[in-house]
Amino acid sequence: MKINKLSFAWAILFAIIVGGATAQTTAAQTKKKITYYSVKSGTVFRVRLEKKLDSKTAYAGQPFKTTVVDPIYSASGVLLIPAGSTITGNVRSARPASKNGTPGSIDVAFTTVTLPNRRHAAISGILTDLDANGTKADNEGGVSAGKTSRRNAKFIGGGAAGGAVIGGIAGGGSGAAIGAGIGAVGGFIAKKVKKGPEAQVKAGTEFGVYLSRGFSLPRY
Repeated sequence: MKINKLSFAWAILFAIIVGGATAQTTAAQTKKKITYYSVKSGTVFRVRLEKKLDSKTAYAGQPFKTTVVDPIYSASGVLLIPAGSTITGNVRSARPASKNGTPGSIDVAFTTVTLPNRRHAAISGILTDLDANGTKADNEGGVSAGKTSRRNAKFIGGGAAGGAVIGGIAGGGSGAAIGAGIGAVGGFIAKKVKKGPEAQVKAGTEFGVYLSRGFSLPRY
């Protein structure tokens, strides 16, 4: 009788061990593999500035945040970056306006995108305008830039009502208007003015972030 009870106990213990091992194996086998999708180089994010930037007070290394206005999808239509995500940037250099009529300027870069679920990724982004002639939309609602070079763009003081324009695109030119309500029209202030205008990018101003290097994210 004692032998039968002992055998029964060993049988139960063996069943528990085997059952646990089987459950772990099954869980491992059924764990979903995370699929990553590309956000291609040349993608343009439409973003909105959270707090004002001013060439008179801005400094190299100063961080700032922008909010993504339009969602970003993969080529197959998978949502990767929803509206409301944050793109963090920093000031690379700032030059206040000078008395010889030279306008103030702010050179910026964009380094990180953070989603509402706190997932984040490092990015390499530069400033660009939202000119419809320079960008194109795909079937999934994504936006990408045309082939025109988009290097050395900065916020530059100027415009009909002060504020700033985006200048230095593709090696110079008259600048590009930015931001609803800023009243900016492309063009630099005349050199004869005693002091150039400061580059003042108001909170709520919308502009583009051009992705110079692609990266990957899973489905949001």
